[in-house]
Amino acid sequence: MLKVSTTTNTTKTLAALALAFCCLAGTGSFAGEKVNIWAPHEGDPIVVPRGTPRALGRLGFRYENGFGVPQNYIAAADLYLSAAEQGDAFAQARLGLSYDRGHGIPKDVILAYKWLDLATARAPRRDRDFYQRLRDAVAQKMSLPQVAEGQRLALIWAANWAATRQY
Repeated sequence: MLKVSTTTNTTKTLAALALAFCCLAGTGSFAGEKVNIWAPHEGDPIVVPRGTPRALGRLGFRYENGFGVPQNYIAAADLYLSAAEQGDAFAQARLGLSYDRGHGIPKDVILAYKWLDLATARAPRRDRDFYQRLRDAVAQKMSLPQVAEGQRLALIWAANWAATRQY
C-alpha cells in the first residue's frame, strides 16, 4: 500500500494559502495608495491611474494567478511592465517569467533574460538568489550571443533608468 506523506501535502497547502493571503491582504492598496482599475468593456486595457510600483506588481500577480480577479495574462503583463519600468524587482522578475513562458506577451528569451537580470541586480538579498536561479535557467535555453544581447539590453535599461532618477 502506498503511503502519502501528509506533512508534505500540508506544508504545500499552507505555503499556497500564505501566498494567497499575502496577495489578497490589503485589497486595493499598498503603501497607503489606492489603486484604481478601470476597464469599461471586456478586452479593453486595464488603466491604473496611480499606484506605487510595488502595488502594480502585486496587482499583476493577482491577475496572473486569478487571486480575487479574473485570470488575465495580458493585464498581468501590462501591470508588470508598468512596475518593472519603475524599477520594482518583483515585477521585473515576473515580467521576465512572462516573456519566458509567453504569458500575455510574445515569448522572447532575450527580453526574459534582460528583465530577470535586472531583477537579480535590484532584488533585496533574500530574493536575489532565487531571481538569479530563474535568470540562469532561462540562460540555459539561450545561445551565447542571445545572453550577451540580454545583458546589453539590461545594461542600457539600467543606465537610462539611473540617469532619469531624481534624488
